[in-house]
Amino acid sequence: MSAPIVILAVGNPSRGDDAIGPILHERLAAWLRDTPMAGQFELIEDFQLNIEHALDLVGRELALFIDAGEGTPAPFRFTRIEPKPGIAHSSHELPPEAVLEVYRRTMQQEPPPSYVLCVRGEAFELGQPPGPAAQANIELAWRCLQQLFREPDRASWDRQLSA
Repeated sequence: MSAPIVILAVGNPSRGDDAIGPILHERLAAWLRDTPMAGQFELIEDFQLNIEHALDLVGRELALFIDAGEGTPAPFRFTRIEPKPGIAHSSHELPPEAVLEVYRRTMQQEPPPSYVLCVRGEAFELGQPPGPAAQANIELAWRCLQQLFREPDRASWDRQLSA
C-alpha cells in the first residue's frame, strides 16, 4: 500500500542552488523518521522529473513537487498545479505539469491534487555549494513544509498557497 502523499524532490546536489530539492528531501526524511505521521508520506528524490514519475502518483491523495527555480520570487512560491499537455519537448526533464499530463493519459483519470514548492535559487554552477541567499530561502521553505506536513490535507494546503 502506498503512502497517501508523495513528495518528489528534484535537483542536482553538485550544481549550487540546484541542491535545494535534495537538501529539503534530506531534512524531511530526518524529521519524519521519528514521527507517527511518517507513514503518510513517501519521499522520492531524483535529479529531474521523467515520464516514469507519473507512476509515483498512482493511489495518492496529494502530491508535492519540490525544486529550485531561477527567477522564482524569493523566498519561494507554493502553488497548485494542473496537467498541461504539450509543454514537454522530450520524455526527459519534464516540468511537474507534464508529469501530471502523462499520468492523466496513461491512467485515463485525473491525477491527485498536486502542488509545487519552488524555492528561489540564483547560482547553479557545477561544483559549487548552495549560496547564502539559497540557504536563507531553504530555511523559510522548511517552515512552510513543516506546516504542510502538520496539516496534510488539500484544504489546509490550499490555504497556504502563495498569492
